[in-house]
Amino acid sequence: MTKVELYTSRGCGACVNAKRMFDSKKVPYEEIRLGTSRRVDTEYQIRTNGSKTVPQIFINGEWIGGFEELLKFEKAGELDWRLGLCERPNRSFLRRFFRKIMGRIY
Repeated sequence: MTKVELYTSRGCGACVNAKRMFDSKKVPYEEIRLGTSRRVDTEYQIRTNGSKTVPQIFINGEWIGGFEELLKFEKAGELDWRLGLCERPNRSFLRRFFRKIMGRIY
């Protein structure tokens, strides 16, 4: 099973949106709330190379980044694959598809 970890903080709209995305895909995740202990905050700083933004997302131990990066994976069709919900996407097809919808034919 895929392990998803979300580092979040109170009052973070992007954190709520990330959680909603995983909920809509019916993917369980572990929410790790910053500010609850020194251990959690130190672990966050080490795992994210000192990032100062939330959410920060890990899928199977791999640091994906924040909500913007999560959206990029979703738009590229790669998020479902990383979550184990589908087969690996055909990248060349996806590149052509997105170029076409963006009006960039080359």
